[in-house]
Amino acid sequence: MLIFTEINISKGLYLRDPLQTELGRKIISCGIELIEELGFEKFTFGKLSKKMNSNEPSIYRYFENKHLLLLYLVVWYWNWVMYLIDYNTKNIEDPKKKLRIIIQNFVDATIENPGVAFVNEKKLHSIIIMEGSKAYHTKSVDNENKEGFFKSYKALNQKVADVILEIDPSFPYPHSLASNLFETANNQIFFAEHLPKLTDLKVKSKNYSEVVELIRLFASRMLKTEI
Repeated sequence: MLIFTEINISKGLYLRDPLQTELGRKIISCGIELIEELGFEKFTFGKLSKKMNSNEPSIYRYFENKHLLLLYLVVWYWNWVMYLIDYNTKNIEDPKKKLRIIIQNFVDATIENPGVAFVNEKKLHSIIIMEGSKAYHTKSVDNENKEGFFKSYKALNQKVADVILEIDPSFPYPHSLASNLFETANNQIFFAEHLPKLTDLKVKSKNYSEVVELIRLFASRMLKTEI
């Protein structure tokens, strides 16, 4: 059974740790639901407070602004994917099999985690597909990077790059390939669901199997071996 409770999130992302109080956990839970429902642009702390039957100033005691709340959720997701990879590749020696599992976890990180009941992984995954890049494609990215906000993403990328180098120690761009596999998974799902002329994939009823096959093909061609 998957039990994911350990989360490595920079303290600079929040003013008060939301995991330590019932109100904080409700902010996370309702925040996921509302961002997934409205989209990030229309999401506000005022709307969140109404959904929570709380008051807006109480939310500002935990998060300085909605951008940092979104980034918090994205960092949570990076940690969740990393946990899935560790869990599903445990005791597996074949690096090509590891990469196949990693690609599957990139595409379909919607498995519900009973260890954290207040996080809906399916809705969080939808947020990552639709809104995730908005958390770090910003003018403030350099300063936030200096604050260590992206350590989880770097750790995730390093984990995948290490597997790529297990497959081919001479491959010159392991980190570039690792980040491209992850970003391609999200982008291709987004294109298939919203901008279909930008992809050849067909996604129906949240079935992402063709996305998995596409990314495996890309990895196989780059590494010149069947993945």
